[in-house]
Amino acid sequence: MARILNLETATTNCSVSVSNGGEIVVLKENNAASYSHSEQLHIFIREVLEEASLSFSEIDAIAVSKGPGSYTGLRIGVSAAKGLCFALDLPLISIPTLESMAQQVETGPNEIVIPALDARRMEVYAAVFDESRKQIRETKAEIVDGNSFSEFVQFDKIHVVGSGAEKCKDVISHNNFQFHTSVIPSANEMARLAFAKFQKSEFEDVAYFEPYYLKDFVLQGKKKA
Repeated sequence: MARILNLETATTNCSVSVSNGGEIVVLKENNAASYSHSEQLHIFIREVLEEASLSFSEIDAIAVSKGPGSYTGLRIGVSAAKGLCFALDLPLISIPTLESMAQQVETGPNEIVIPALDARRMEVYAAVFDESRKQIRETKAEIVDGNSFSEFVQFDKIHVVGSGAEKCKDVISHNNFQFHTSVIPSANEMARLAFAKFQKSEFEDVAYFEPYYLKDFVLQGKKKA
């Protein structure tokens, strides 16, 4: 079995878990709007290891949510994961944030999942997955309107999950859509995905790996008088 430390910091939820063979052993998370990841992340890492009665030397890999998501949150999580991998000589596994979110809703035949994260104004980061969680449309940033995702209305149910679902709910009226606004990225769903990658040795180059920001970070400067 593989013991993996999973880090999720792509949104306001600071989430850390230890898993063994794809099953959660300990999970600790706090979804605070203040983005306090820089204070909480390393505390949570220490606490989950203590609760799992494990030392760093007993961990086989580090998994991190790669994005898209908050620039600051992703940077903190990836920096911590890379630092641990360098220090402990461990492999690094990256998990697409939206793929992890897509695991959080049950689907039946001829149903799809659209994980969507809130971005600026009426924009979301979204991808589309079929009932078996195979990605059938690429991840992209897009403006939400009444025609968004209309190319998928042939499916019996279209599950829109995540913080971006609130924006979609306000403008999409088709009956086939269901909106799951309470879904947040979590290290809970990372466990099975990370273990699958571990088994196939799908590891990142620790030296060169960067988060998947999807869009460039824009620093707002002060307006000139």
